[in-house]
Amino acid sequence: METGNELAARTLARVSRRLIPFLFVLYMFAYLDRVNVGYAALFIRRDLGFSDTVYGTGAGLFFLSYALFEVPSNLILLRVGPRRWIGVLMVVWGLISASMPLARTPAEFYLLRFLLGAAEAGFFPGIVVYLTYWFPKQQRARALARFMAATAVAGVIGAPLSNLLLRLNGVGGVAGWKWLFVGEGVPSILLGVLVFRVLTDDPLGARWLQEDERQWLTETLEAERAEISADHSIHLRDVWRNGTMWRLATIYFAMSVGLYSLSLWLPVVLKQLSGASEARVILLTTIPWLLATVAMLSIAHGSDKRQERRGFLLASLLAAILGFGLSALVANPWLAIAALSLAAAGVWGCLPTFWAMPTAMLRGTAAAGGIAIINSVGALGGFCGPYLMGLVSDATHSFHAALGTVSVLLLLAAGMVWRLRVS
Repeated sequence: METGNELAARTLARVSRRLIPFLFVLYMFAYLDRVNVGYAALFIRRDLGFSDTVYGTGAGLFFLSYALFEVPSNLILLRVGPRRWIGVLMVVWGLISASMPLARTPAEFYLLRFLLGAAEAGFFPGIVVYLTYWFPKQQRARALARFMAATAVAGVIGAPLSNLLLRLNGVGGVAGWKWLFVGEGVPSILLGVLVFRVLTDDPLGARWLQEDERQWLTETLEAERAEISADHSIHLRDVWRNGTMWRLATIYFAMSVGLYSLSLWLPVVLKQLSGASEARVILLTTIPWLLATVAMLSIAHGSDKRQERRGFLLASLLAAILGFGLSALVANPWLAIAALSLAAAGVWGCLPTFWAMPTAMLRGTAAAGGIAIINSVGALGGFCGPYLMGLVSDATHSFHAALGTVSVLLLLAAGMVWRLRVS
C-alpha cells in the first residue's frame, strides 16, 4: 500500500514535470525581452548616437513602469486567473519588444521601454504567487530556483542567440540589432497563446493529476495556509504597515541594483575591459551566466535541505559584494571577467532563498499585494542600477566607480539581512 510520502513524491514530481519546464521557458523569454537591449547596446549607441546616460536611462525606464503597474497587475491576476492574465501579458509584451526597431529618438526609445515594463509588470510576481498554489513550503525554494534559473540561462542561451540574430545585419536592408528584437519578441507572442492550453489555475482544475494527487495537494496547501500566524494573515491595506516586508523590499532593492547593472551593462563593460570584438564580447557573457545558474540551483537545494534562508542569503550577498568590489579594482581583463562572474553567481544565488521568505509570511490578497510591493521596490533598483552605470560612466569615462558603488549598496543590504529575523 502506498505511503503518504510516496503519494507526496508522486504528486510533486507530476506537478514539476507539468509546470516548471514550461514556466522556465516563459520566464527565459520574458527576461530576454527585458535585457536583450544590453546585447543591442553596443550597436544602438553607435547607430542612434545615444550617450551612455541616454542608454542607461532608457534601459532603466522599464523598471519604473514595472514598479507602477506591478501591484494592480497582480491583483487583476487574482480576479481573472493566472492562465488568462499571463497569456495576455506575454502577447502584449512580445508585440512591444518586436516594435523596438521603430525607435529613432531617445523619446521613442524611452516610450517603448516604459510600455514594455508596464506589460511585464505582472508576470514575475504573478508566477511567485502561482507557485504557492502548487508547491508546499518545504519544496518552494527549489521550485522557485528552477523557475528563476531562467534568468541566468537566458544569458547562456541569449548570448549565442543574440549573436546569431546580430549576424543578420544587412539582410533585407535591416540592421542586425533590429533583427535581434524581432527574433526574440515573436517567441513571446507564440508562447502567450500556448499559455491558454498548458497552464491550469489551481490543483482542483488539474485533470492531469489523479484524484488522490489532487486531494493530497489541495489539503496540504490549505493546511499550510491555515498555519500562517495571525500576525501575517492580514488584509492588503495592512501590508503597507508590515515592517518586515519593507526590510525585505529594501534588501531586494539593493539586489536588483546589482542584478540589472550586470544584465543590462555586462557586454558594454566587458568590451571596455577586454577590448575584444562585439561578437566575442557577447559570447564571453555566457561565462558569468553559467556560473550564476549553477550557484542558484546549488544554493536553493542546500537551503531547502536545511530549511535555512537567512544564512544562505547572507553568504550569497557576501560573494556578490566581493565580486563587484574586485571588478572595480582589477585592471587585468581576465581577472575582471572572473570577478564579474563571482558577482553574477552571488547575486543570482540570492534569488531563491530570498523569495522563499515572503511567500512563507503572507497569504491570499496580502501575499499577492506584499510580493508585488517587494518586487516593485526591487524594480526601482532595476532602474537605479542601469541609470547609475550610465551616469557614472559618462562622468568618469570608466565603469570602476559604478561597480564599486554597487558593492557598497550590497554591503548595506547584507547588514540588514544579518539583523533580519524571519519565522
